[in-house]
Amino acid sequence: MKVVDKIFKEIEDDIKTTKLQFKKENIGVVTEVKDEVVTLSGFDRVAYGEVIEFKRNIKGLVIDLREDEVSAIVFGDYLKISENDTALASGKILSIPVGEEFLGRVVDGFANTIDGLGKINKAAAFYPIEKIAPSVIYRKPVSTPLQTGIKALDALIPVGRGQRELIIGDRGTGKSTIAIDAILNQKNENVVCIYNAIGQRNSKIAAVVDLLKAKGAMDYTIVVAASGSDPVSLQYVSPYVACAMGEYFMSKGKDVLVVYDDLSKHAWAYRQLSLILRRPSGREAYPGDVFYLHSRLLERACCLDEKYGGGSLTALPIIETQEGDVSGYIPTNIISITDGMIYLETDLFNAGIRPAVNVGISVSRVGSAAQTKAMKQVAGKLKLELAQYRELAAFAQFEAELDEKTKKFLDRGARMIEILKQNKHQNLDLAHQVLILWIGVNGYLDNLSVSKIGEFERNFFAKIELTNKKIINNINKKRTLDRDDEERLKKIVEEFIKNNYELPSSQEKN
Repeated sequence: MKVVDKIFKEIEDDIKTTKLQFKKENIGVVTEVKDEVVTLSGFDRVAYGEVIEFKRNIKGLVIDLREDEVSAIVFGDYLKISENDTALASGKILSIPVGEEFLGRVVDGFANTIDGLGKINKAAAFYPIEKIAPSVIYRKPVSTPLQTGIKALDALIPVGRGQRELIIGDRGTGKSTIAIDAILNQKNENVVCIYNAIGQRNSKIAAVVDLLKAKGAMDYTIVVAASGSDPVSLQYVSPYVACAMGEYFMSKGKDVLVVYDDLSKHAWAYRQLSLILRRPSGREAYPGDVFYLHSRLLERACCLDEKYGGGSLTALPIIETQEGDVSGYIPTNIISITDGMIYLETDLFNAGIRPAVNVGISVSRVGSAAQTKAMKQVAGKLKLELAQYRELAAFAQFEAELDEKTKKFLDRGARMIEILKQNKHQNLDLAHQVLILWIGVNGYLDNLSVSKIGEFERNFFAKIELTNKKIINNINKKRTLDRDDEERLKKIVEEFIKNNYELPSSQEKN
């Protein structure tokens, strides 16, 4: 008995001296699994946007809250999750790693590297993918241009740093090309670029990455790729991941350009998730909160006041239309959110006018506030002339005989349209754009055949770069075309045309 008493006493002493440790976990049970969406019950408390952890290191994101159940999208193989499996609520809102180390890399919709160059082991910080947009107090008016290198845009539909400018048009009209050219043009502009591919073919994404590498643009660019073969959950979160990466650089006082290519497919992904969640569907089967889906994303693009860092985030969302219908549900939603739009027209593209920008429908609500003084000097007159040209050209179709003044005006308009043509991936800096537009609006090409405008542009640029590069350097440096440079330019242009071009007769020039 003494031995037994001794054992009991030792146990009693152990119980008294042992400090009990409790670990409280918020655990739910899977009740349903269907197409990347899991329904769970039993959580004590859980928040919208909270990360939950399943077995086998699979994570999910809560996107639907009900009275006694929650639904979450799964990042990973949802087929490995079964009914009655348990899941742990982490208590953390979904955040992704950000930092300078991501420049030049290709990541998936969850910020994991997929370019075969190894993992990024040390991130500068973690940013939540969902964030309330900066209020008016933190912002300042958009006033600095984001040069795209495209004559038609920089002159007529300028994009400012901190602006949200929609690129809209049918399939195959050059929407992505304009966005890629805008990225290529930031090489010497100290702008960090993020290209977000949503629902695109893997081959197209690879081609974009190869182009950016070939042009030396990957040094300042991050590609966030959620291809059409990726889970819908990644396509849904990828724009918010791209925006969070951009916000890190903006918080450091840098200028950022984010391209969302395209938000039509993003809306499709969200519609698919919403239908699986059995949310009430509305117009075109989209859920009622599809407007909020994009507004909370695009409102995060802004230009911060210097007191709050002075950085900017410019958004170029892309929307695909069907048969040129801009009155569709998603297009009208995005148009109402953004600060303007660049409308690309199939008829113009097929007619050889590229970029196929319809200047009449396209608009920038920032306007000339986002232009340099040099561009304002030529663009103001150009806008007016092109607007009048479109009206006269429409009436001229029904008029057999036109007076001489009208004919000259139509001839000038045709030449300005020709000047605005530009091959893809052949960006022009500010000086070259200003020079050719100045020559056009001042009538130096009025007597030159339309078919020779392109040749004239190439030859003139080659000439002035060889003999008068000081004018180019002055415009790029001062951002204006001063009187002395303008007088020199007049002499150079007149001499160049006289020595190199035999002007055609009035019958031949068209």
